[in-house]
Amino acid sequence: MTLRLYNSMTKQKEEFIPREAGKVSMYTCGPTVYNYFHVGNGRMLVVFDMIRRYFLYKGYDVTFVQNFTDIDDKIINRGKEEGMDPLELSKKYIEEYFKDAKALNIMPATIHPKATDHIPEMIEIIKGLEEAGLAYAVDGDVYFAVDKYEDYGKLSGRSLEDMQAGARVEVGEQKRNPMDFALWKSAKPGEPYWDSPWGKGRPGWHIECSAMSLKYLGSGFDIHGGGGDLIFPHHENEIAQSEGYLHGKTFARYWMHNAFLTVNQQKMSKSLGNFFTVREILEHFPGEVIRFYLLSTHYRSPLDFDDENLRMAQKSLERLQTSIRLADEALGRKSQGALNEESEQKLKNAAQEARRQFEEAMDDDFNSALAYASLFELGKAINAHVQSHPYNSPGLLEARNTLWELANVLGFDLANPANKAQDGDEKLEQIMELLLEVRAIARKKKNWETSDLIRDRLKELGIMLEDTPQGARWTWKK
Repeated sequence: MTLRLYNSMTKQKEEFIPREAGKVSMYTCGPTVYNYFHVGNGRMLVVFDMIRRYFLYKGYDVTFVQNFTDIDDKIINRGKEEGMDPLELSKKYIEEYFKDAKALNIMPATIHPKATDHIPEMIEIIKGLEEAGLAYAVDGDVYFAVDKYEDYGKLSGRSLEDMQAGARVEVGEQKRNPMDFALWKSAKPGEPYWDSPWGKGRPGWHIECSAMSLKYLGSGFDIHGGGGDLIFPHHENEIAQSEGYLHGKTFARYWMHNAFLTVNQQKMSKSLGNFFTVREILEHFPGEVIRFYLLSTHYRSPLDFDDENLRMAQKSLERLQTSIRLADEALGRKSQGALNEESEQKLKNAAQEARRQFEEAMDDDFNSALAYASLFELGKAINAHVQSHPYNSPGLLEARNTLWELANVLGFDLANPANKAQDGDEKLEQIMELLLEVRAIARKKKNWETSDLIRDRLKELGIMLEDTPQGARWTWKK
């Protein structure tokens, strides 16, 4: 099956044909760094990380560019609130971004350009737009003239007439048309600024992404992505200024947008004050659980946020982790007698079918929800096999490795769950081995009171015990 994706420009699924065979060029709009990113932003980041990972799985060489908007009105205003230089503030939150992104297992981009490092490129584009008659300067500000660009509105599907009807010019602006947008803003007292042909100032938001994407990917790159809230005006304006500068050449070939994350059916946003930062949620749930939840619904479908959904995601993820753990334990035991060829072949078939269904789901516009279903089916097959054949075999190894590999494509390492003791927890491992040994002796002597006491007290500490025919197992819910 060929890979098909939904192109927001054409409003339909299309076969993905890269600009250059075997290579994928992607750009996504990164965060405006004036705070920790919220889980709504996190959905976009996780979705495009998943898409990137799947392209890698398919054998493509992927160049993935994700910017940081490190100068903006919001950053300047937040800096004033905190009594902090705006550029120092943005530097702080870039560092914090990487901490939270790592917790969600988001791979660093191939290139993470910062807006303030690309002012010359932005000035060059603005000058080109002026020369083409698509931009005009007024007292140090430079605006893009939307009525000079005939395709304005082609991404959002809005007509310029309809947009103008509800638009207005803000106090202090000197636009010729209320829909014109700023390419360059003259400096206000106390604000950061850069020298330019129009005087001291700073770039507008939209021009930043055009400059950075064109510098690192060139015109006609494959995929431009972002949240659905960026379609208008940000991406619409990017297209107008980029293709105006490129004299009609295609800016990006495919446009992809994820749906909103909602709270009580209302879009999550900082402006509405109904947002939760990933940093806050990480205090209660591991990053892999947040990621699992964010990919549990197709990326173009709305997803409602609440703790109960996260708890359900945690249980679902633990089911897959348990399948890997049972397989690893069985693979550590020597075979007892001849292999059951029928059971072996059944398990191998399950692994092959899981891969087929997984790829079919992901080739159909990256349907992670259906991809999950293939993982759970394979997990069930592994569990059933281990119940009757709890020892090493080629079929079990193939099935285990297939489950681990496919989950890893979605960004999960099922063999190393977050609630498993890490390197610094070796003492805990040793203590648990001792406690389980003491409890096993108590159970052998039918000392149920001691056995239950150990189980119940561990549960109070967040350590869950599971009694199996092969002995007790434990998991730690941090």
